[in-house]
Amino acid sequence: MVWLIGCKGMLGLEIARQLTELKVDFCASGREVDITQLSSLLDFSADKKIDYIINCAAYNFVDKAESQEAEAFKVNQKGPENIALLAKKIGAKLIHISTDYVFDGKKTSPLLEDDPTNPISLYGKSKLLGEIAVKENLTEHYIIRTSWLYGFEGKNFVYTILKLINSKESIKVVNDQIGSPTFAFDLAKVIISIFQNDNLPYGIYNYSDAGQISWWEFAKEIQKIAIDRKLIQNLKCNIISSPSAQYPAIAKRPAYSVLSTKKIQEALNIKIPDWKESLTAFFNSSYFNKERIL
Repeated sequence: MVWLIGCKGMLGLEIARQLTELKVDFCASGREVDITQLSSLLDFSADKKIDYIINCAAYNFVDKAESQEAEAFKVNQKGPENIALLAKKIGAKLIHISTDYVFDGKKTSPLLEDDPTNPISLYGKSKLLGEIAVKENLTEHYIIRTSWLYGFEGKNFVYTILKLINSKESIKVVNDQIGSPTFAFDLAKVIISIFQNDNLPYGIYNYSDAGQISWWEFAKEIQKIAIDRKLIQNLKCNIISSPSAQYPAIAKRPAYSVLSTKKIQEALNIKIPDWKESLTAFFNSSYFNKERIL
């Protein structure tokens, strides 16, 4: 059995949907199981034979983490530590989701799994300590770092930009942060393939969709596709290219966070889709929610 922790978030909901469609035996938990309390995890798992745990639970408020440090570290560090301890106790393997924010953004070529980490935000630091907690407490782990995640559920960049385009004459989007958008559908497929492949070596793996762009370029492509599909009522919205220095963000973001995915592609023998291909698939899906962009 697979235990999906954090089943109500964007990625968790996508994984749950795919597991259901594949008829995989799984159980799921949200906030009713407190990952910061080992006893809560033990209680939930007591009557279950769990082989794999997928941890999607996290404190993901990047700016709020700067003023809510204790809460961020409690969820992102202590939570994974408890899950790793629980996994070790019950003999389960763990797939833990992490982030490109563990890097400082100073490198200018795709980041490898063993590149030095140096987070520049408290959110990034909390996620890095979560990775370390998993590695120190459980050998049988997979840590998946991803970037710029969007999907059918939850708050994300694509739905936000579409709603702004429909309601504003102009919007500013940063042009000097470079990364790779990742469709939650694609990431969920890879996560599921990990526990379907018992030969995958344990450790850290990067996953994002292929290619690299700025947030501004991403927003422009979202606008273009939406106009082509007649999803935009306001055709005059101007998306203005803006440096990060002019964008009011509390927490620092990595200027460059493109992840090298060579390791996971070779390990799972997969071909990763280009970000533009996946964005088109997002718009084409029956799960795309038009009501969220008005």
